[in-house]
Amino acid sequence: MPSANSAKFIAFEGIDGAGKSTLIKLLNEKLIQQKIETHITAEPTKNHIGKIIRQILSGEKEGDERTIASLFLADRIDHLTHSEYGIMQYLSAGVNVITDRYYLSSYAYHVPHVSLDWVMEANSICAKVKRPDITFFIDISVDESMNRITNSRAGLEIFETRERITQVRQNYFDAMERVKDEENIVVVNGEQEVEKMFHNGTGLWS
Repeated sequence: MPSANSAKFIAFEGIDGAGKSTLIKLLNEKLIQQKIETHITAEPTKNHIGKIIRQILSGEKEGDERTIASLFLADRIDHLTHSEYGIMQYLSAGVNVITDRYYLSSYAYHVPHVSLDWVMEANSICAKVKRPDITFFIDISVDESMNRITNSRAGLEIFETRERITQVRQNYFDAMERVKDEENIVVVNGEQEVEKMFHNGTGLWS
């Protein structure tokens, strides 16, 4: 088990259908085999604020883009700092944390409906608490994204249109260029075979 000072915080990012969940599962299985204690989490969370976000994204509740961006920020702060389930609680206990999405997702999904400057400034409070030790951006084409999500889901969320996904993918690259000196980001080709993608991109404990 790692010490509190060596516990890693790892984020996985990508457009819809990129394969983040599959890679996180493989990485978690590897860590279990090596008896490395790890907590798996995701954003939006399943906690009280995250539930509201999911209801808006599914169309069950109403909320405009500013509302969504603000709720994601509130959910993220709670995700970081909560005394029971917060990321910092796990890291302080020496437990590695792997999250499916973090603030890079906000940079990608809320722009241009909310300015990137606003999103980055608002989320700077989270970056000051904890930046990921490494972020893996799983890159796939928009065509591949649409194929995967339409073949695997009964219904699509409000973000899951070709136009929106095209914008989001470009936003990711624009944001990554902007934060390249501050964040440790590794871009992984998400259209490789899963095992090859895992070993090439995420061999953290090999």
